[in-house]
Amino acid sequence: MRIDLHTHTNRSDGTDSPADLIRRAHEAGIDVLGLTDHDTTEGWSEAEEAASRTGVRLVRGIEISTRYAGAGVHLLAYLPDPDHPGLVAELDRVLDGRNSRLPAILERLDALGIDIAASDVRRLAGDAAALGRPHVADALVERKVVRTRDEAFARFLGPGGPAYVDRYAADLVATIGLVTAAGGVSVIAHPWAGRHDHRALDEAGLSALKAAGLAGVEVDHQDHDTAARAELHRLAQRLDLVATGSSDYHGTGKIDHDLACNHTAPEQLDRLLGLAASAAARSGRTVPEVVGGRD
Repeated sequence: MRIDLHTHTNRSDGTDSPADLIRRAHEAGIDVLGLTDHDTTEGWSEAEEAASRTGVRLVRGIEISTRYAGAGVHLLAYLPDPDHPGLVAELDRVLDGRNSRLPAILERLDALGIDIAASDVRRLAGDAAALGRPHVADALVERKVVRTRDEAFARFLGPGGPAYVDRYAADLVATIGLVTAAGGVSVIAHPWAGRHDHRALDEAGLSALKAAGLAGVEVDHQDHDTAARAELHRLAQRLDLVATGSSDYHGTGKIDHDLACNHTAPEQLDRLLGLAASAAARSGRTVPEVVGGRD
């Protein structure tokens, strides 16, 4: 069974529509797909319809931008009630933070002699719920200032870069609580990726987050080397956390993250879905079901 629990569409910073993502997953032989756009559920309905047609089992989720111990952490929230008032309010704050920093980023680029209009970024963002740095990166590619998104982040948009602007991110511990209250389960995304400060996500930090309601940790990810994966697997086992694996697919927006390049083990998916069912029962909320599935 091929299980990929972390992917993106053009409703955030991916390049495929939700329906196209499901089609590509079906063509890649994926049995279970997690849709986890950044800070939005905009793609859920279209993906659900496509999953019902193709037989791909769809696990709906969100990758939420949070902060913990002063560092940015991405939290994968699976199967929460998308109408939970507290969760909706926090996602709105995060999306507002994404949109509100665009003028400041463009001002900094202008000071570097790079003139990009907000309308160009909006055009390239298409159906995205919010405008983010990847869309500015696409504008830089279009202007031939850089060749790829990765180069745009390395030269201009990444932390410490001349056009980097910080933004609002939700508190990680509070967000884990919100996801639980909404009947969902939480998994830390790529906790030891090289681009992040992961010092707070050591064994003590992950143990504290588990006590706050964390269900799992994404272990098998392209941004984790062999040693990091081995140690994270050991930590997940010691702390009784679900260990997931995924592609973090963004279409053409991120290279070397092909669908199903990393997998989640079936028994780990079963654990995750079991924890989600328990959270849903405790919350009393109406939560999304896993849809699709081949006969």
